[in-house]
Amino acid sequence: MPLKITLKPRERLILGGAVVRNGPATAHLLVENEVPILRERDILSERNADSPCRRIYFAIQLMYVDENNLPAHHRLYWMLVRDLLTAAPSTARFADEINRLVLERKYYTALKVARQLIDYEQELLRHT
Repeated sequence: MPLKITLKPRERLILGGAVVRNGPATAHLLVENEVPILRERDILSERNADSPCRRIYFAIQLMYVDENNLPAHHRLYWMLVRDLLTAAPSTARFADEINRLVLERKYYTALKVARQLIDYEQELLRHT
């Protein structure tokens, strides 16, 4: 079953590793095969990966859209998770779930949990 995507004017998305920007009008796309897709609201730029949990999200994002360099992205991810758990053991409940999803190659779902991890990180920072 095709995936229906409606893009707002000038909205970006990553489609199979390519960054696509819509023109001045709303566009409707039908994606007829399985391919990594990230809408603009879910894309984190390297420049904005400015906290430990955001860097973890970015590493998972790279796994999802750049399968050709998966070993390097995995090394980066596991290093970042190790450092996070050392610094903030209370993040383990999120990290455990994300780790399971990464090992199962369910990167899109891992990104969703990583968003929760980022929210948790923000909550921790508000209380310090």
